[in-house]
Amino acid sequence: MLFTVANMAYILGMTDFVKMHGLGNDFVVLDAREDASLRVGVEAAKAIADRRRGIGCDQILVMRKAETADLFMEILNSDGSHAKACGNGTRCVADLVLAESNAKQLKIATDGGLLRAWRDVDGLVSVDMGPAFLDWQDVPLASPMDTLAVDIDGAPGPAVCHSMGNPHAVIFVDDVMNIDVPMIGPAIEHAPIFPDRVNVSFVQKIEDGTFRMRVWERGVGITMACGSGACAVGVAIARRGLGGRKNRIVMDGGAVSIDWQEGQQPGGRVIMTGPVAYVCHGHFAGRLASLMDDADG
Repeated sequence: MLFTVANMAYILGMTDFVKMHGLGNDFVVLDAREDASLRVGVEAAKAIADRRRGIGCDQILVMRKAETADLFMEILNSDGSHAKACGNGTRCVADLVLAESNAKQLKIATDGGLLRAWRDVDGLVSVDMGPAFLDWQDVPLASPMDTLAVDIDGAPGPAVCHSMGNPHAVIFVDDVMNIDVPMIGPAIEHAPIFPDRVNVSFVQKIEDGTFRMRVWERGVGITMACGSGACAVGVAIARRGLGGRKNRIVMDGGAVSIDWQEGQQPGGRVIMTGPVAYVCHGHFAGRLASLMDDADG
């Protein structure tokens, strides 16, 4: 049966889910706005994200009530760890709730800050991911250094590092398809210079002026797209003088537009625009249902 947003409030209970994706970056979305008792423990998150024995996803997104926003979005990685930001996930949840509420825009609270989201006239969804945090302690890095050129053992070049609510390292290379991401990605993620680990993007400038990006996500691994990673790449392009403040970023799953707008603060505002898609909705059963009933699961 084709899922429609209009019946979401009817569908989603404690053991119901919607699966969505933004350019192949996929999410299991849970609705806890009317049930604050819903908790997703580490084992439950791992089981849900398992692509053979569970539903399969990069992240689990839990919608909750918020006092100062339209909703709060809790973000869990596939290993059960928490993330503070998720650009594609924010766009997916925004599309869901915009259709449900008929609102023109939303305020979505996350552990990384308050985000605004809206639907463009062409049907794409935009999110204001807030400022980029550029200082070494904001990333964070283990010690003071120039965030425009961070040397990392084993990396194919210096990294541009900043935070988009979570830590990012962007490495520009001559041939992004020649990078052994499964080998290099986890080594950089866990490098001692990153006390909170890091998301790693490898980027090549293409002749047509676009940028080709491949990504290793902290706590997840290789993903087809990464929204906050694309935002970090857009900021890194401008910081390194490799392009303007608005760029098209092409990932394995498709492209987004990143606009790093100047603002009153040094980090400006980073706007990401791209498509979202619905995959299916369903009801947890068996072990998944029992794990959802177990707050420690």
